[in-house]
Amino acid sequence: MSDLSEFRTNLPATADFIDVARPGNVAAIISRIEDAVEEETAAIRTDIHFDIKASNARKSRYLYELTRATKGLVEGDYPSELKVGVERLRDKLVANERAILAHLSAVSEVASLLRDAIQRSEADGTYSANEFGWAR
Repeated sequence: MSDLSEFRTNLPATADFIDVARPGNVAAIISRIEDAVEEETAAIRTDIHFDIKASNARKSRYLYELTRATKGLVEGDYPSELKVGVERLRDKLVANERAILAHLSAVSEVASLLRDAIQRSEADGTYSANEFGWAR
């Protein structure tokens, strides 16, 4: 049987090798999440063709990575630079939430305007509630 070890170096680590969390890895993942959140926040505000589904998939993948990387970390033992990174990420997530809520509010407003316009165009008075005596 041939030795395949040269081909296994690029494969992701299995759970056996990720028993101990490494703060450096966690910091790198937090940095990637920050970048993704900043990109999404800016795109929501400016790009009408932004792919929110792809952005959500990327954030979910990073959250999974973060969850795996923090496995084994005890809350009180976080290095100070990790705490700073988490606080910075929290602030960026708050800004992202505001942008998403503003976007959803705008979408809701447009949908409401379209619904009202459709109702007005269909309501020519021929079949109104008053015609049938229901609006009393």
